Amino acid sequence: MGRGAAEARADSGRGARAEIAVRELFAEADIEIGGSCPWDILVHDPRFYARILSDGALGFGESYMDSWWDAEALDRCVEKIFQAKLADRVRSGPWQLRLLALQAKLTNLQSLSRSFKVSEAHYGIGNDFYQAMLDRDTMAYTCGYWKDAATLEEAQRAKLDLVCRKAGLRPGMTVLDMGCGWGSFSKFAAENYSVRVVGFCNSQEMVSLATERCRGLPVQISHMDYRDTKGVYDAVVAIGIMEHIGPKNYRALMSVAHRSLRDDGIFVLHTITNNRSYAHAMPWVHKYIFPDAVAPSIAQIGRSVEQLFVIEDVHNFGPDYSPTLMAWFDNFNAAWPQFRERYGDRFYRMWTFYLLGSAGASRARDAQVCQFVLTKTPRAQPLCRVS
Repeated sequence: MGRGAAEARADSGRGARAEIAVRELFAEADIEIGGSCPWDILVHDPRFYARILSDGALGFGESYMDSWWDAEALDRCVEKIFQAKLADRVRSGPWQLRLLALQAKLTNLQSLSRSFKVSEAHYGIGNDFYQAMLDRDTMAYTCGYWKDAATLEEAQRAKLDLVCRKAGLRPGMTVLDMGCGWGSFSKFAAENYSVRVVGFCNSQEMVSLATERCRGLPVQISHMDYRDTKGVYDAVVAIGIMEHIGPKNYRALMSVAHRSLRDDGIFVLHTITNNRSYAHAMPWVHKYIFPDAVAPSIAQIGRSVEQLFVIEDVHNFGPDYSPTLMAWFDNFNAAWPQFRERYGDRFYRMWTFYLLGSAGASRARDAQVCQFVLTKTPRAQPLCRVS
């Protein structure tokens, strides 16, 4: 009895110290545990405190999924965490990061043999799910352009039109759409610029719906990896593919784009960009959302295009990602009743953490969204700085 009581007291002491440490940590971000502000955290399970200290950012996300805590305004909570630069202190525990770093060093995590499996893990959830979450018109799953837009659909159409204008599209041109997704760019460019488009991605679910959406248009969609691309085109477009291919393959993607582009053509790259260079994904995102995905930094992109392309323009509209994510969440949340039985409540909390957490991180400028215009030498500089 005495020994059991002593162990209980020791556990209680450790728990109390963990709670104090975590409360102090979040206080640095103006987040009060049990407070009344929308961004404050309400803890439902006291194990939350030790989990944060042991597993960092991975434990933060998983404990939310397990309903151990809530925040009325989750996006603002995460925004404050990043504004206070707590992210570096609450990233997942050292062993998870060391393991991912070792895997990234020794293995090509986005090799040809793995690329289809990685893609299906996220995009194989179901087309009807994404049709409910994204705008119905374009089904674009990348950041919209909100400069003159009032709705998600307007923002996505503005983004696609921006890419078309930067690429200098004219009727009759041929365009390669790398990582075409559900055919958002292919369909828009064919309908509005009278071009012929060849698109591909490595998700069969996406290819099936993209083919259906582009029926009757001069668009060809294939289930294929970017490394198998054939042909030469007047313009090349890559929207949202670079975040999925991994640092070991950035040069390979650029080499494919280079060989696929006519000497006088234009390559437009749209990608999330990290503020610093990473070799691997963050553990929570890797485990639950995008296996092995990691957005490039501008430095990594610069190295990948050396002696291949001239960087003509870089357009950063990262602040537009937060309203895009919030619009996706609103759609997801409204449609959730029809998906609850299929996916379950833990999936709902996981997807909520993904969308609202990403919106908060974006609002805190943790990452950017950039469009690059690239050409080959000695092509004359195009009129590509458009907005």
